[in-house]
Amino acid sequence: MNPQPTPAPLPVPPAGRLRVDLLTKEYPPEVYGGAGVHVAELSRELRKLTELRVQCFGKPRGVDGVLAHAEPELGDGANPVLATLAVNVTMAAAAAGTDLVHSHTWYANGAGRLAKELYGIPHVVTTHSLEPLRPWKAEQLGGGYALSCLVERSALESADALIAVSRGMRDDILRVYPDIDPDRVHVVHNGIDTDVHRPDHGTEALERHGIDPDRPIVLFVGRVTRQKGLPQLLRAAFAFAPEAQLVLCCGQPDTPQIAAETAALVDELGRVRDGVVRIDGMLDAVSLRQLLTHATVFVCPSLYEPMGIVNLEAMACRTAVVATATGGIPEVVADGETGLLVPIEQERDGTGTPLDPERFAADLAAAVNRLLADPALAARLGDAGRVRAERHFGWEQAARRTRAVYERALGRA
Repeated sequence: MNPQPTPAPLPVPPAGRLRVDLLTKEYPPEVYGGAGVHVAELSRELRKLTELRVQCFGKPRGVDGVLAHAEPELGDGANPVLATLAVNVTMAAAAAGTDLVHSHTWYANGAGRLAKELYGIPHVVTTHSLEPLRPWKAEQLGGGYALSCLVERSALESADALIAVSRGMRDDILRVYPDIDPDRVHVVHNGIDTDVHRPDHGTEALERHGIDPDRPIVLFVGRVTRQKGLPQLLRAAFAFAPEAQLVLCCGQPDTPQIAAETAALVDELGRVRDGVVRIDGMLDAVSLRQLLTHATVFVCPSLYEPMGIVNLEAMACRTAVVATATGGIPEVVADGETGLLVPIEQERDGTGTPLDPERFAADLAAAVNRLLADPALAARLGDAGRVRAERHFGWEQAARRTRAVYERALGRA
């Protein structure tokens, strides 16, 4: 084992402002999912309302008010969850002197739980997903999945306040953890920066990846994980209109098994239709904007999605969305107004598996093909999506609501 030194706490801010330690695994430039985007955007606005500092995982960021913690090397065969828990200990140690801790995802929930008990301060938790509703994580974490579930349960049930990123997420919290007082669970939707996420008609990203701007584009952006429904999308794509291109922007796979399954389906699809383009890894902001802007349809086939920031990103780029009617997605995508929602009946075992996979794939293909066949409708939905993103999903609004939750947790409201 190669132990890492405990980072020294950052300087205590002047008296008079609420000091908050925001605890997270992801923070720029090490961002790989929606929770990381959320933290980056929310923290920018929260700094205007609090004396905020961010504690995250990874290499030093070289930025004032951000403290990064390296994961220890535990040796071959050690479950990676143990390294996560070790970082939680150093985060809690560094939180001494803060007024309140706010943790995001199970990766940092343990730090918030420890800090609450150590220092007698409130702990606020934002839930981006729930471990019991992601049972496929056992493929990735092995026995560590039981630990991640334990950490999450302890943190959520003891938290002074919980923030759900959608009403659907709030319902899931109260169903999975019935001992939690509903009055402690508050809804604060994710936001979108419509100055950053905006239409960009440049074609450099398309040219770089061999995408034809003159052909319709069906675009997917997401991690290669069970919850994102990528295998279901690939099966639906066999029925997409032949003139369409399918562009898959794939993040890091959770496991070798899902990576192999996805690769096999992409290869099989590529043998029967052209225009299948796979792009691996995180996209830079400009490339993402250009791909979203040129897409005829953005498709989100998720089986589990508490909110789905990527749908907001597509809407902000004036792109029509086809998405699964599950979780918090219907709170973002207005069916028939900014996109089309695909109904789904799902297993209640936490996997979200469609009860009728063939019907779900057929319905997904039908919705995509409807917009491919009617570009004017797709354009109207895209325009309305931009308006909805601007009016209802600002990060400034989310930060104000989050600050109000802090006041509740502190007993001031």
